[in-house]
Amino acid sequence: MSSSLRATLPTLFALLLGYALMQIGNTLQGTLLSVRGSIEQFTPTQIGAVGAAFWVGIVVGSLGAGRVIQQVGHTRTFAALAAIAASTALLHLLAISPAVWIVARAVTGFCFAGLFIVVESWLNASVNAQTRGQILSVYGMTGLIAGIGGQMLLPAGDPHGYRLFCFVAILISLALVPTALSRATAPAHAVSDTRINLMQLYRQSPFGVVAAVLCGITTSSFFALGPIWAQERGLDTTEIAIFMACGTLGGFATTYPLGWLSDRMDRRHVIIGASGMAAAILFVLIHFVPAIGPVWLLFIYVAVFGGSVIPTYSIVTAHVNDMVKPGEFVAAAGGLLILQGVGAAIGPVISGMMMTEFGRLGLLYVVIVAQALMAIWGAYRSLQRAAPPQEEKESFVPEPVVPVGTQLEAP
Repeated sequence: MSSSLRATLPTLFALLLGYALMQIGNTLQGTLLSVRGSIEQFTPTQIGAVGAAFWVGIVVGSLGAGRVIQQVGHTRTFAALAAIAASTALLHLLAISPAVWIVARAVTGFCFAGLFIVVESWLNASVNAQTRGQILSVYGMTGLIAGIGGQMLLPAGDPHGYRLFCFVAILISLALVPTALSRATAPAHAVSDTRINLMQLYRQSPFGVVAAVLCGITTSSFFALGPIWAQERGLDTTEIAIFMACGTLGGFATTYPLGWLSDRMDRRHVIIGASGMAAAILFVLIHFVPAIGPVWLLFIYVAVFGGSVIPTYSIVTAHVNDMVKPGEFVAAAGGLLILQGVGAAIGPVISGMMMTEFGRLGLLYVVIVAQALMAIWGAYRSLQRAAPPQEEKESFVPEPVVPVGTQLEAP
């Protein structure tokens, strides 16, 4: 670790701690709502809509929350949005209704978009060019570790009761403390006002645009409806928590190896291999793993699946950065986030409808199709355009699902 990074980390520790706490709460809430929705006899389509609403809020917040930061500053925005998100978590207990939960999750998504913008813009403004990549890598890995921690909190309470919802509210509220007491100076400029042109981004990287949407469909479908799949498979609350955590843990384990590999070869080939592996592992799960098989086998399968799909968005982002000009990185990142958010908003709805029609296998069918399309599209684009020269490639940085404050430009 460089001396400049060692000097920067203590200052930014409070921001990373606050980010970790809110991610733990957010991950726990996502799994809890899926399990509790099933207990309350919500249909898979309704549970999928609840999961999709979060991403609708994320996209809207990504485009609009920056204005709030510009008006009142980073610290006040973080405090206000965290308070709303913590209160909204308890609203799910007061009104157990699919319509109310959909609205509440959309509000939560908007709040988390603003919270992510605060943290990321603060981090970016507080480091220099030499340490930015390392800090953002720490940031991305912090999100993954927090996600595992949030999943493992599910057995700490009964999903039928109220305790887990209280845990979510407490964790999000506690995220306020380190950020409010941080000695780090908030940046003078809130967020970038770079405008996004999705048509231009498609011309620069057709593969990246399509892959970002498919990444959103895959990951949101898994995290919104994976707990329901596991529940219908016969797993208890603890096993569901381990099942979901194994998916994230697999992604944590493979993010850097796959990123390292993508720095040394055509990134599209790495994505093709990963998406092909994800589709294959689910195909084997459907046809060759008995329903009464040992639960540890499911944990291994989901870890391999997570290791294949979770790092993909980071590699897609790196591939797009290879194709755009240096001054367009922020706009490209914002465009990819919007595209991923669109995919993430429609993924749980489609998967929920498929589960309503075909049972728990409907989720696997949707994910297999999404991953197969990514592999096919990547192979086709590899034949149409050569990879950029090695000396023109940007370094891989793990990307959490983090909104940026940008504005959409009409083509």
